[in-house]
Amino acid sequence: MIRFDKVAVRYGGGEPVLEDVDLSIAPGSFQFLTGPSGAGKTSLLRLMFLSLPPTHGSITVFGQDSAALTRDDLPGIRRRIGIVFQDFRLLDHLTLYENVALPLRVRGKDESSYARDVVDLLKWVGLAERLHAHPPVLSGGEQQRAAIARALIDQPDVLLADEPTGNLDPILAQRLLRLFVELNRSGTSVVIATHDLALMDQMQARRLVLQDKTVRVYD
Repeated sequence: MIRFDKVAVRYGGGEPVLEDVDLSIAPGSFQFLTGPSGAGKTSLLRLMFLSLPPTHGSITVFGQDSAALTRDDLPGIRRRIGIVFQDFRLLDHLTLYENVALPLRVRGKDESSYARDVVDLLKWVGLAERLHAHPPVLSGGEQQRAAIARALIDQPDVLLADEPTGNLDPILAQRLLRLFVELNRSGTSVVIATHDLALMDQMQARRLVLQDKTVRVYD
């Protein structure tokens, strides 16, 4: 689904953040992306989401070379890749329902075609009673789960999550992990960027370890 061949990234004229990265994300796979703070986890996720072009090397997404994609091609590709940002990026003036529905609304979808899906997703992440709440009144854990629901509304083939448990207590982190596992069992490939070793130790999963500016894969 996503393949990196000798990928490198540098910002400006500085030293490479990542170099000589070879990896692949297979259909229906589950993996943790880990490494020390500043190692390049967020940059790697941005490369997968095609919001950051590689300085060198090639990235193939769903069988297409990212370098050959046009501006018009990108929205369709990105709809197949859900992403959960560290800072959630919920809009404070919208309710949770409206935040989750936003990706479909901006594409001109009729609300009758997605209303049930939005409600069902919010139930799935445990926010059925918060449909009409606004982000500022929610806890960090609730905002995180709302961000996950929004990333899933387009039923992506791949979900990328950047430090999704970084601000959660251990109990909430375990609950979130169970949601990701359940999602993966339904067929979605999952990539979780985290430095939380305790979280990773809770399940057997492939690990992509950022070390010395490249990725080492441990199956």
